[in-house]
Amino acid sequence: MSLLSIEHLAVRFGGVAAVDDVSFEVRQGEILGLIGPNGSGKTTVLNLLSGFLAPRAGQVRLAGQAITGMPPAQLVRRGVLRMFQMTRVFSRMSALDNLLTAGMARGLSEPESGRRARVLVDELTLGPVQYHDAGQLSGGQRKLLEFGMCFIEPPALAMLDEPFAAVHPVMREVMTGFIRSRHAEGATFLLVSHDMPIVVELCQRAVCMNAGRVIAAGDIHAVLKDHQVIEAYLGETHGDEPASLEVPS
Repeated sequence: MSLLSIEHLAVRFGGVAAVDDVSFEVRQGEILGLIGPNGSGKTTVLNLLSGFLAPRAGQVRLAGQAITGMPPAQLVRRGVLRMFQMTRVFSRMSALDNLLTAGMARGLSEPESGRRARVLVDELTLGPVQYHDAGQLSGGQRKLLEFGMCFIEPPALAMLDEPFAAVHPVMREVMTGFIRSRHAEGATFLLVSHDMPIVVELCQRAVCMNAGRVIAAGDIHAVLKDHQVIEAYLGETHGDEPASLEVPS
């Protein structure tokens, strides 16, 4: 069943079509990978879906209801949450207080926010730094904290923009474990990442963009073997040998 439906989405910056007639769906309970080379329009799509940009054309529907152009605050109330490539936390508040604030902003009582925050602190291995200002945390710890803030009240859809970039492998494994556990509980994700092994591990389906357009969509393994996708990442291919972006297991 479709949770999020994107139809003919478009936006231009000056004379450049950053997103050009993009259509795809995110199904309830899946982890959908949104992939493509740098500059292909992936983050711009997330900006459109999370209300930080208004589209020039197209429609977005959440569970059948139009949400096109809604501001971020309204989308959050509908359960559409987004993690940014550059982590956004309250740097002069403790990690624990960041979680408490996120919970209360989502409508939880202070006691319930505190209970959930402590569960997330343990699950995300933030116990040793929970009373430190978030600005003192490492980049990976801030990413983990943002995961906790996003999930203190389970979202209808979590959009993750390069969550694994420049993160220590140990923390990356905590993140992937967190995503897997929430997915097993029914959470839905739209994942933008250049980390292809993790995309293959987590996603059954993928949408690949290049130059603002969707060039392939479907089963993750089929997408990564698609000639247009390989050419977009690696340039023109030659010869008769089959090529794939998949990393052998």
